[in-house]
Parts: sequence; C-alpha cells; structure tokens
Amino acid sequence: MINEKIKAAIQKYSDELTELRRRFHREPELSWEEFKTTAFVCEYLESLGISFRKTEPTGVIATIEGGKPGKTVALRADMDALTVEELNRDLPYTSQVEGKMHACGHDAHTAMLLIAAKALSEIKDELPGNVRLVFQPAEEVAAGANEMVKQGAMEGVDNVFGIHIWSQMPTGKVSCSPGPSFASADLFTVKFTGRGGHGAMPHDCIDTAIVASSFVVNVQSVVSRTIDPQQPAVLTIGKMVVGTRFNVIAENAVIEGTIRCFDTKTRDHIEELLKHYADQVAAIYGAAAEVDYIRGTQAVINDEYSAKLVQTTAAAAFEDDVLYVEKPTMGGEDFSFYLDHAPGSFALVGSGNPDKDTEWAHHHGKFNIDEDALAVGAELYAQYAWAYLNE
Repeated sequence: MINEKIKAAIQKYSDELTELRRRFHREPELSWEEFKTTAFVCEYLESLGISFRKTEPTGVIATIEGGKPGKTVALRADMDALTVEELNRDLPYTSQVEGKMHACGHDAHTAMLLIAAKALSEIKDELPGNVRLVFQPAEEVAAGANEMVKQGAMEGVDNVFGIHIWSQMPTGKVSCSPGPSFASADLFTVKFTGRGGHGAMPHDCIDTAIVASSFVVNVQSVVSRTIDPQQPAVLTIGKMVVGTRFNVIAENAVIEGTIRCFDTKTRDHIEELLKHYADQVAAIYGAAAEVDYIRGTQAVINDEYSAKLVQTTAAAAFEDDVLYVEKPTMGGEDFSFYLDHAPGSFALVGSGNPDKDTEWAHHHGKFNIDEDALAVGAELYAQYAWAYLNE
C-alpha cells in the first residue's frame, strides 16, 4: 500500500535531503561523541512538532503519534562516523575534521530518516498507529543499539525496520531477503607468555614469536576442518604484536582477531576451539595462554513477513526491477539487538555508480555515495511505516 502524499513529499524535499546529508558529512562525529548531530536532530524534530527525548550521552528517540489507534513501528538510523582520513578532497562537502569521516553511510541514514519523518508528520492524522524514530549513536563500536534499547527505544514497538546504504549494489536497488543478512561479529584477544632472553641464547628461552606464529597458522583449521562447509564462518587474525628488539627473544605476544558467522551453534563451537587451540599450542612450547573472547553483535536475521513487506512496498513505490538479491554479508550490524524485542527487517539500498566513483568499499577513505539513492532510502523508510501500520 503506497501513500502518494509521502512520495510527493519526498520528491519535494529531495534538495533538502541532499543538503542534510552533506551537512552531516562535513561534520563527522565518532561513536559516543555525536553531540552536534544529536543537537541538530533534536532541533529539526522540534521544528516539525514531533515529540522526542535525547538519550545519554548521545542519540534521540522520537515518536510520531498517528491520528488513529494502531500498532507502533520503529525506524532506525545510525549517526556515528569513523577514524578514517577522507581521501575525496575535491568534494564540496568533504570532511572538515582531520582523521574522521563518514566512511560507511551513516550520514545518509540520518538525513533519510529526518526527511522520512518530515513526510510522515504531514500525514500523521491519517496514520493508524505510531512511528518510533530511533537516531542511534555508536553503531561502529557495536554498543549503541543495546544502549538505546535500555533507554526505551523498543518499548511498545511491534515491528522494527532499518536501512543501510550499500556501495556494492547499483544505485537505487533494494535488497531485503528473509533470513540471514549480517553475521554475528565477535572480538578476541590471545596473550601468550613465555620466557624472554638474549637472541643468541634461544635454548634458555620460550620464544612467544614462535608460539604466536604457530597459533596463527593452526587456528585457521578451526573453520576449514571442524565446521560444516555449508555453515559460513570467518576467523580473521587482524593484529599480532610480539617482541621489542631485533636481538631479544620475545617474552610476550598479543594477537587480536574477529569471528563472523550466522549460526549460534557454530559461534559457540568456534569460541570453544579457539581457547582449546591457544592452550594446546602454548603447552607444546611450554608457554602460557590467556584468551579474552568478547561477543559483539548478533546475526541480523530478517523476519520473513517483514522482509516480504519491504519487497512488496519497494516494488510498488519504485520501478518493478528495483528489487535486488544481495548475498548475506559477513559484516556486523548491531541492528540485531532490536530484533530481540520485536520482529523486523534490515534493507540495503544501493548507492554504487561507477560514473560517479561511488563503488568504493565501506570504511575506505574514498567511500562516497551516489546521492540519487537518498530519496529511495527516505521514501522506503516512510512507505514501509505506512504499509506496516495499514496491514
């Protein structure tokens, strides 16, 4: 069910939508530091007459109250930027903060949800229910969603919907398939302790450079040899710090990495074997191992009803060929925590356009979006809310 007033409003405010996104892009703020962004969102919502409250330390929860009784649907946008140096120096809206940029598209998400809120507020008397607006901080550190939930973002919510701009998809395409969308994302640290000494006397030492290297090579077999190949999983060692000097045998080594998968049993299995491998490799060389395993985001699993509603809504609102099937990604998203409290779905909106050089990977210094995708995302937010409340 498409609301033509929403479509007209999004088109009417398309220039404002672009300017909002550029404003946020010029002034990126890191996780838990989104103070200017939060203040602007509050001012904008106040100008629309939408009730809101600021969450602590940053973030905003707002509600558009419909003129008729009904359910409540939540729309979520994240706001934080990254510690990435912008390499697109010739853009009129390039980051003005050294070493920080919106390299993932959260500037677009915030702008799209603000314009969606503006369109929905104009038809609020027709809404059979309420629309909860969640402007979330700290997605990039996988902590914001949990905090927003604790501060009441999901109270009374029947369904939740989120969008992510996606540079690996053509501009304007929409992907939202039932089932797995984003993987769980865990972090781990392994510390090995041996016995240091002079590089000329290895027989008196326990060399943690050898221990750590052996662990890095052997732990890969956890995925390649102990997990069903039909259960996707990734184990990545991203950092290894060992040694202090060319002629000193290292006493300590620290390894950091991440685990990605979609299945809970697979996740448990990898955590257990990671610790087992660390202990056994250390024992071979007479060293000691300490493992710190931190569970980050859960897997984002799209509810079948919600995902299909996104598909039918997008097909009705845009061209028939708007729908796109993007394979599940091993990237993480803390949108998963909202799904613990209500069914919902998470859609991808394509922003990749080779003619505009917007196909760079997320988190890259040259990441940018085709701004033609903004209106698609803003309308999809609003039309989904309308469609869900009218089901």
